[in-house]
Amino acid sequence: MPSRFALAYVRTRFRLLGLLSPRLAARQAFRLFCTPQSRHRVDLPPIFEKAEPLTFSFEGNMIQGFRWNHPAPKKALLLHGHSSSATNFEGYVQPLIDRGYEVLAFDAPAHGRSSGQTITVIMYVNLILEVCRRYGPIRSFIAHSFGGLCLSLALERLPHDEETKVVLIAPAAETTTAIGHYYNIVKLPPRVRTAFEQEIRTLGGHGPEWYSVSRAIRGVKAQVLFLQDEEDRVTPVADLQALIRDHGPNIRFVLTRGLGHRRIYRDQESVKTVIGFISERVH
Repeated sequence: MPSRFALAYVRTRFRLLGLLSPRLAARQAFRLFCTPQSRHRVDLPPIFEKAEPLTFSFEGNMIQGFRWNHPAPKKALLLHGHSSSATNFEGYVQPLIDRGYEVLAFDAPAHGRSSGQTITVIMYVNLILEVCRRYGPIRSFIAHSFGGLCLSLALERLPHDEETKVVLIAPAAETTTAIGHYYNIVKLPPRVRTAFEQEIRTLGGHGPEWYSVSRAIRGVKAQVLFLQDEEDRVTPVADLQALIRDHGPNIRFVLTRGLGHRRIYRDQESVKTVIGFISERVH
């Protein structure tokens, strides 16, 4: 989020603009909500230096991707979270290659080495669908945080079956939670909040509650692994409690403690768990 002084300015701006036009204030607030507050663009890790670069145009943006071990009979797609990039999955690439996978990873719009200033759930979902169209079929997916939410929604439209493998690491399970946190930070007035949620309905035809991992994943046929830390303050485990209590036989959970939201997918035991799940045979 913005610095303390910038945040004070944003709060004042939304409050004053909301008095004049809640709709205009909501549009500006939504744009800020969809703007990554940092662009993760570090030097490429060695394994990424060895990748085949992939680029294509998507919704007015140039998308940067990476591919390893092409061609191979099995394909795995890595999906990063908000204000992150594909390079954060460097620890997964070689283990997947060693197990015979072609590995694909892309920077979403406004992230990493891809162009753009903003990203929405709808945009990321459409990117996943486009990647699968261009480079599929893909039967294995590993996604973190915001990428997990978007993958769950994409699977409602992607052909898949019981042999498809899906790993959701600390997924952004409920969009209503992220929006509520945002409201509290920028102190959106009630009238602007109402207009903000209407902006979401206008954009995608659904209210914020529809953008839910728990809702979408119940209709997914794939084998699904949730990897979630009990102390995650960004995507709290509380958002998954109903699904943990009542889920189908194709879904399993691994709960950790002390890894938080970001360390969890870099942790070596987590990597082993994920790779083991992806590579095990479906009975």
